[in-house]
Amino acid sequence: MREVTMEEEEREISDIDPQEGSAVAENGVMLVVNHSRILPPFSVVLATVLYCAEFVTAAVLCSMYHKTDDVIWLSLTIAFMLLPALLIQLALTFIHRDLGRDRPLVLFLHLLLLGPPIRCFEALVVYFKAGKKEEPYVTISRKISLKKGQGTPMEWEIGQSERKLATHRNAFKRTAVIQAFLGSAPQLTLQLYATIQEKYLLPARFVLMIITLISITYGALVCSALAIQIRYDNYKVQLRPFAYLCMIVWRGLEIATRITALVLFSTALTHWVILVGMVNLLFFFFLPWVEFWVRKGSLTDDVEKNFSKLGTTVVLSMFTLLYACINIFCWSAVQLDFTHRELIERKQQWNRLAMYYTGRFVENFILMTLWYFFKSDFYEYVCAPLLAVQLLVCYSLALLFMLLFYQFCHPCRRLFKYNVHDCLHCVCCRPGRRGASGRRGKLPPSYSTAATMVLMPEEPLELLDPRNSQPLDLTSQLGERETAIVDDMMDAA
Repeated sequence: MREVTMEEEEREISDIDPQEGSAVAENGVMLVVNHSRILPPFSVVLATVLYCAEFVTAAVLCSMYHKTDDVIWLSLTIAFMLLPALLIQLALTFIHRDLGRDRPLVLFLHLLLLGPPIRCFEALVVYFKAGKKEEPYVTISRKISLKKGQGTPMEWEIGQSERKLATHRNAFKRTAVIQAFLGSAPQLTLQLYATIQEKYLLPARFVLMIITLISITYGALVCSALAIQIRYDNYKVQLRPFAYLCMIVWRGLEIATRITALVLFSTALTHWVILVGMVNLLFFFFLPWVEFWVRKGSLTDDVEKNFSKLGTTVVLSMFTLLYACINIFCWSAVQLDFTHRELIERKQQWNRLAMYYTGRFVENFILMTLWYFFKSDFYEYVCAPLLAVQLLVCYSLALLFMLLFYQFCHPCRRLFKYNVHDCLHCVCCRPGRRGASGRRGKLPPSYSTAATMVLMPEEPLELLDPRNSQPLDLTSQLGERETAIVDDMMDAA
């Protein structure tokens, strides 16, 4: 996992008066001096609430299983409750670097699995204290801001409070993903399977299933947002409400249908579902390592400076395990590249996206077909063909909303070399491509040209050194950035 980067506070460019609180340099860079109001850490609070709610509900359900002597359900529920909780404590300690600091109370609370609440309390304290006294900026963030279809390089002075809140937001984004796919997803699968096997639904179990589904959906949204931030970190982008709606429907339907298909298949062929899960896990776990071996690259040294090669390999293995668990239930939105300092492939690979969803649709179809032929007597009063068709239709709707998001709602769709409309146009017009090869440069504009973003240079922008008082030269910005500031686009979630 790469070293935590800083985030600049999310601002609306329209709320900043160019005449007051900003200055335009000779090279056209607008320097924002006055800070806009710091937004509350909604993502931190939401991740903490989901963590506490799922942990408490799972504990209540475990007490019920203990009273009824359901040893299997009890042990598995405890395992899926404690495993992500322990990993979250380790992640928060690693990100905040508490092992090298004198904070015994915080470390003790982490041992009690109370790390997220105390971190949330710290973030709220920082937020409510921010702005009460003037503080010097600690770094400068530079992004290409877009207003009325025009791109303007802008710079923001990042204060100490914003920097601390950025660290908390970054940490809780990663803990939300860990909670979602290492705890909530297997927990939801287990409780749904237990409900079908026992043929009744406990109130506590129903509440836990709802909370876990919300947690998984939120974790998937965080994955999509982080993928956009990493790929387009030179741009200041903001997702619109309709984009969030498309993502919620897309991810919710995708995850719900996938888990339902796995559970129904497990009720018919219990032991075979273990094989299906292990094949998926091992395939996605070793895929990045095989690609790394084929490229004959070397491991990045930016994971942690104090780690040895063995320590770096262990951290990357844990990161790959999380990546594999995400892809078992939904599309991870990123591809791993261990040779890159951010561990993420920046290029948008449409072929990977198409192959994943095509393979997952075929797999779900096979699982539902096998369930239909080997289902138990429990489904005697259920219209099995209709249920199977409904699940496949729901998964198709998830794919439709995904296409809508990438075509009309993606904040950086203007930067795509090819969009969904272009790919569909190429597929539909493939027989006539040879005759029209000479007219390739005169293709009609696609819907992707109606985006709100303009096509900007792909060169990375170097952050301005706070100690450098000379004007910024936009023609020499190809070096490594000193500080990377990533927008918190999940504050509106």
